[in-house]
Amino acid sequence: MGPNLGFIEPTIALHYVFNSPNDKFVFDVSHQCYAHKILTGRKEGFTNPDLYEKYTGYTAPEESEHDLFKVGHTSTSVSLATGVAKARDLKGENYNVVAIIGDGSLSGGEALEGLDNAAILGSNIIIVVNDNEMSIAENYGGLYANLSELRKTNGKAECNFFKSLGFDYLYVENGNNIEDLINAFKQVKDINHPVVVHIHTLKGKGLDVAEQNKEAFHWIMPGTLDKKDDTHVVMSESYTSLTKDFIFNKVKEDRTTCVINAATPGVFGFNESFRNLLGKNYVDVGIAEEHAVAFSSAMAKQGAKPIFCVMSSFIQRTYDQMSQDLCLNNSPITMLVHWGGLSNADATHLCSFDIPLISNIPNMVYLAPTTKEEYLAMLEYAHNQNEHPVAIRVPMGEIVSTGEKDLTDYSKLNKYELKEQGETVALIGEGRFYNLAQKVKNELKEKQGINATLINPKFLTGIDEEILENLKQNHKIVVTLEDGMLDGGFGEKVTRFYGNSDMKVLNFGGKKEFTDRMQMNELYKRYRLTKEQITEDILKLV
Repeated sequence: MGPNLGFIEPTIALHYVFNSPNDKFVFDVSHQCYAHKILTGRKEGFTNPDLYEKYTGYTAPEESEHDLFKVGHTSTSVSLATGVAKARDLKGENYNVVAIIGDGSLSGGEALEGLDNAAILGSNIIIVVNDNEMSIAENYGGLYANLSELRKTNGKAECNFFKSLGFDYLYVENGNNIEDLINAFKQVKDINHPVVVHIHTLKGKGLDVAEQNKEAFHWIMPGTLDKKDDTHVVMSESYTSLTKDFIFNKVKEDRTTCVINAATPGVFGFNESFRNLLGKNYVDVGIAEEHAVAFSSAMAKQGAKPIFCVMSSFIQRTYDQMSQDLCLNNSPITMLVHWGGLSNADATHLCSFDIPLISNIPNMVYLAPTTKEEYLAMLEYAHNQNEHPVAIRVPMGEIVSTGEKDLTDYSKLNKYELKEQGETVALIGEGRFYNLAQKVKNELKEKQGINATLINPKFLTGIDEEILENLKQNHKIVVTLEDGMLDGGFGEKVTRFYGNSDMKVLNFGGKKEFTDRMQMNELYKRYRLTKEQITEDILKLV
């Protein structure tokens, strides 16, 4: 919400001066595209609740010819726009290419790579830097000192990051003044070389509560503004509060404990007061997951205790660093992966690919707790051990508690827990889907009198050969349930183990596809992930 409120006037000015879709607008993250959507025939998506599902919150070419790319991750617009401009030049065409990027997105590595190459394009490319002095939270990094100096000097500071790369440069102090913006954009329209238009805007402009609470109003749920503020709400225990308590206690115990996050503190509940409480033991690296992993790896190599918190959807940005800088060096960091699992999110923010991405890298240990007690025990193990990089898939939803301390020795890798011994059918339920496995067990008992074996794997990076081998004695079917994509996932490891045997294996999880805001009940039915469908498929084999 906040980025869009601050970019209304620039959007109007862009559409006034340039001729979309002939001139191409490339939005970064798409967090600033709402006014653009309203001006390009999609206002009913914001005014008619019945049509909400028709539109995504991001740019989408299938919706409009005014949207060039489907984009939802950050720091990509300059690279994309440079490619568009290069294709234009090769084809001998003539139009303006405008990349729109926020100051927060400039901290991402791809943004710097894009700028480095856009600067030497030698033809028309216009980069609008929307400087609202914010990322999701405050900005971090040396670049922002220079942006501050440029704002203070009305763009006239001798030290100018953009000019140092070779860009022509234009500064607009009042980036929410339509007349000033129109004049600036007219100056650069049809320019024959790369130029940066640096505009100073106000995040949340026009809505007092959004201006005053920029971090909280970066993104809100519909209806938030209609709710009355209740200062007497008591926050119940959650996996977020458990994580924060664990981190706080470890920082008190050991001054080398350090929390690292890449510009998304709200995902983990790290509000401003908590960040201030941790002080130098909290590091926000900006939108730089690649750096965060390498940084954490090096800290661990030198005896510190890094805890890197990351949202599942952003794991893909740092695959090379996980493989090379982290796992090849076997650095003992703790990585907490949040929001992992199938969801009704936008296609740009799906969190269902983390198991295949993480679990197939050598030396990595990826754990999936099913209860509060398991989660706390895994946190202790990950933080105290010095053998491997350990990732933990932080549970979602309400707390599940057994009331009994988990005494598992997680240093014995890939040892599953046989929760309930049965026969004929074995159910292996990962993380959040362990509960689904329990439901299927009950369904099999009621429908067919089958007393299925129930297994909690806990480890996503390997298989327990002993348990799997023993199942051959009195089981015909092994069923795996995982809250994520099947291809390259946990279940396929089990299937591979039984490949040369008579054991039947059923893998349940998500298909390899990009879904877009699909309702969860519809998604589960599509993937045959209801207890009834799973039971039906099992009974066909029995």
